[in-house]
Amino acid sequence: MSNDAATAAAAVGGTEQEQPAHGLGASLPAADTRAKTEGTFPYAADLWAEGLLWAAILRSPHAHARIVSIDTSAAEAMPGVRAVVTHADVPGDPNYGRKVVDRPVFASGLVRHHGEPVAAVAADHPDTARLATAAITVEYEVLEPVTDPEQAFAAEPLHPDGNLIRHIPLSFGDPDVTGEVVVEGLYRIGRQDPAPIGAEAGLAVPRPDGGVEIYTASTDPHTDRDLAAASLGLERERVKVVVTGVPGAMGDREDAGFQLPLGLLALRTGCPVKLAANREESFLGHAHRHPTLLRYRHHADAEGRLVKVEAQILLDAGAYADDSSESLAAAVSFACGPYVVPHAFIEGWAVRTNNPPSGHVRGEGALQVCAAYEGQMDKLAAKLGLEPAELRMRNVLATGDLLPTGQTVTCPAPVAELLRAVRDFPLPTLPKDSPEEGWLLPGGPEGAGEPSAVRRGVGYALGMVHMLGAEGTDEVSTATVKVHDGVATVICAAVETGQGFSTLARQIVQETLGIDEVHVAAVDTDQPPAGAATHGRHTWVSGGAVERAAKMVRTQLLQPLAHKFGMSTELLSIADGKITSYDGVLSTTVTEALDGKELWATAQCRPHPTEPLDETGQGDAFVGLAFCAVRAVVDVDIELGSIRVVEMAVAQDVGRVLNPAQLAARIEAGVTQGVGAALTENLRTPRGLVRHPNLTHYALPTALDAPDIRIVKLVEERDVVAPFGAKAASAVPVVTSPAAVASAVRAATGRPVNRLPIRPQAAVSNP
Repeated sequence: MSNDAATAAAAVGGTEQEQPAHGLGASLPAADTRAKTEGTFPYAADLWAEGLLWAAILRSPHAHARIVSIDTSAAEAMPGVRAVVTHADVPGDPNYGRKVVDRPVFASGLVRHHGEPVAAVAADHPDTARLATAAITVEYEVLEPVTDPEQAFAAEPLHPDGNLIRHIPLSFGDPDVTGEVVVEGLYRIGRQDPAPIGAEAGLAVPRPDGGVEIYTASTDPHTDRDLAAASLGLERERVKVVVTGVPGAMGDREDAGFQLPLGLLALRTGCPVKLAANREESFLGHAHRHPTLLRYRHHADAEGRLVKVEAQILLDAGAYADDSSESLAAAVSFACGPYVVPHAFIEGWAVRTNNPPSGHVRGEGALQVCAAYEGQMDKLAAKLGLEPAELRMRNVLATGDLLPTGQTVTCPAPVAELLRAVRDFPLPTLPKDSPEEGWLLPGGPEGAGEPSAVRRGVGYALGMVHMLGAEGTDEVSTATVKVHDGVATVICAAVETGQGFSTLARQIVQETLGIDEVHVAAVDTDQPPAGAATHGRHTWVSGGAVERAAKMVRTQLLQPLAHKFGMSTELLSIADGKITSYDGVLSTTVTEALDGKELWATAQCRPHPTEPLDETGQGDAFVGLAFCAVRAVVDVDIELGSIRVVEMAVAQDVGRVLNPAQLAARIEAGVTQGVGAALTENLRTPRGLVRHPNLTHYALPTALDAPDIRIVKLVEERDVVAPFGAKAASAVPVVTSPAAVASAVRAATGRPVNRLPIRPQAAVSNP
């Protein structure tokens, strides 16, 4: 068993011997592991086609400007240039958007953010394409950018749809109630970039019927197909999106702004066209986490029980709406955290600015409010003279309680159990004060100050996220399972982004049909839609569709045997490749029962519907919830402000462990991403201009920065409405970890720590 598998097994009280060899509950390795380690995995950047041309995109150097003129003649005259396109060449809808159609394929009249596409070139060499974009002359009238979201309310409209994207005034309880103890806080959350391992790339190939095929690392191929068809002026049937290898995704893998110029250039030239963005273009093109300003006031009684929470939440959406409405709904709904709050009054806004667009990044909305409400809980604990963990324990949410949206928590909510697990887990030992242990100090042996200036802090945080879409989103997925010659094939348009769906699909079929060899077909839009690879939805919705299809095939397999022996199929079981009856009379292998037949079935999974929040923020908006508790231990040099995260203890509500190794890896990755949000990751945009769009200055946590991550408990209380009872695993540790790190730094320094990422000056203790 791998270390990850052992970690997860121990967290649920299991042992290596108790893990099955295959099926659900096994640490089945991913099918693409060998290809990725050997460098043969087909990423989009590796694609090739005969007669290939290369694309490059000209992007705005300004955050806000009026386009006076565009002269492409010099670029068009360059040897090797095959096409130059601008907004005037878009044959269909000039605007696109996954949620709101408000974003131009190419800027027309105005540029609204730094890096907005203005034109694109196709040439016979990538250097020629880039030189051609530099030869395009664009005359700009530079305008004053609106970069402060608070100024967006009074500023001139930046977009025909206005600056306000959504306002949610949540009202729950009695506004006149007050508590005996009141604490207030102002919090700021920075702009985190998803920083995908592989930058955006794609290949567009024209089709004989006048359509186009787009090969790219899409996480939502059917939506991307529809966007491309609308902008290219084609019927959906003439556009095909083929998903190539996805090098990780923290949300929407790619903005369609990379794909639409590709399709347009392929149609214009009649040749395959490839685009491989460099890291700077990747930073400029895709969406980031919403920077957020949060004002809070918490009321509690003398015993520390929450009475009322008041908050104002302002999300900076950047230039376009993207999924800001959904992010705001999550932020407002979870603004009080996994705590019982009888009275809550939350106002939330999402506004347009001239900053880079914000969008879906893992845990959107929930991460920002978690940092704020946990800061408030620390303030309350200090004011009441209570231990931070004890204050939280007095207020934790449980199944049957109400959210501030009025929705009853019907799923398992073992928040108290999670908090007890991390609270009672043994603390790490202190490092020895010796030169050999210098690397254990904040800043390392070359950067640390005196060991006497180092203070250790312990902090806690509780987080929650929703699973699947919200507010009436129609969640549905379709899957087909085929069996022939003892081999099973799963056909489902659920994209494998690193969340493990392909492995899970194999495990489902193994367990249901007793067939070891299971293949998952490549994804394209000729298959029925499965939806986006976000919110852990493919484990639930697509996994549920695979399970239903596999069970239908199981019935087809067992029905002849049941009929022959005069019994129902329910009296037959499949295990380890064998079919047996309840009384032992029938015993045969799956291979013998198949007898060369080809069996197949197609099924859908659609969870119960939700509803939009009403004008007071009330409504059953979420299908399910997942919870997490994190205890952070940090060492802080209070003279230099340097911080070392020593250990993160995690307890998580997972519903059911489907793959121990995979689950542990997802939790550890989520915690590490959260540590990055807490300490280092902040894409700076002075006056709306992305500063240092590269991985040298945008500091991602490395293996040396990652703390010891202890998965101390995985609560397997199955959600009865979810297939297999499992819950989403990746987002909630990302949401919770930054708040826990901030709490620990507060404990070490006595400083308020109200900004993420934490700046060194915020960690310097007052003399």
